[in-house]
Amino acid sequence: MAKKNLKLRRLKGTTPGRRFMSGLSFADLSKERPLKRLRVILPKFSGRDSQGHVSTRHKGGRQKRFLREIDFKRDKREVMAKVAGIEYDPNRSANIALLNYQDGEKRYILSPRGLVAGDTIISSQQADIKPGNALPLKNIPVGITVHNVEMVPGRGGQVVRSAGTSAILMSKEGIYVQLKMPSGEIRKFLGECFATVGEVGNEEWKNVVFGKAGAKRHRGIRPTVRGTAQHPGSHPHGGGEGRSGVGMKYPKTPWGKHALGKNTRKRKASDKLIVKRRK
Repeated sequence: MAKKNLKLRRLKGTTPGRRFMSGLSFADLSKERPLKRLRVILPKFSGRDSQGHVSTRHKGGRQKRFLREIDFKRDKREVMAKVAGIEYDPNRSANIALLNYQDGEKRYILSPRGLVAGDTIISSQQADIKPGNALPLKNIPVGITVHNVEMVPGRGGQVVRSAGTSAILMSKEGIYVQLKMPSGEIRKFLGECFATVGEVGNEEWKNVVFGKAGAKRHRGIRPTVRGTAQHPGSHPHGGGEGRSGVGMKYPKTPWGKHALGKNTRKRKASDKLIVKRRK
């Protein structure tokens, strides 16, 4: 008999919008309000840059949110911290954990899988290999899964931060450590870079079905309209009588550039650290 998933809950089909909707259970999350001094109202820019031009399309109209200040650096070293509770964060797919340090300071971190209220964790050069502890990659054994990985020592975790993701430590070569990323890419990192042991929690997030358009709109995601359904003045694919295809030499973006076949990725200085490309 299949084991019932307690974290993912199906909603009753009382309306057409809720018929196929699913959500996460928050039974194991803290009921306390987020700390006031660790949150600010997240300003709305609706995908616009400093000039006010739209730089990211299909954004706008989301609900007001509070931005939690997350400790990605884990730079409070050699001080034990107790997990006060696991909380919801509307700004990311992962849940967050509130830490109470022995010296009285409080901080939020990404909550790894298996971490519960009452656990004790530490950020140290020689920390134990258990979920939530942070230490340099060079001090982590091969085969261990990690998350919140620094790309530059001291800058703070930049990769492997979304719900259910983890990177596997493959090997150590000199000052570098090789990690297999969630995408399948194998990349070299400096051994001095800090990472947190374990996999990011809330892994069921990827199975949530929003169910209706309004759920996307509340999150600030606006509709994406096909180019062929638009006016010819708005998109190169637009116009024509009845339903028609692209009808051009090649598919184009709304600004007339190649949409297929053209390489749009820019070369980076860090590309030399990639051992094996993602498939």
